Amino acid sequence: MMAATVNLCDRLKRLGYTRNVQMKLYGETFELVSDPIVVSEKLVFVDGIEKKSGERRRIRIPLVVLRMAQTTAA
Repeated sequence: MMAATVNLCDRLKRLGYTRNVQMKLYGETFELVSDPIVVSEKLVFVDGIEKKSGERRRIRIPLVVLRMAQTTAA
């Protein structure tokens, strides 16, 4: 894994996108079950279990959050 990818994952974790955290995204409440999965600098996912249905889903981290995480490194 590249250093930039590791740094982005670390910054996202500090923002709360990490395992065992309950978070509301896209109008749904999720229990996050994975750390961020970086596909590209503009596409990062996290796995979560939707509270209402119990269904496991892969959720895209909003682009505005990614931009914020990327600018905190500069």
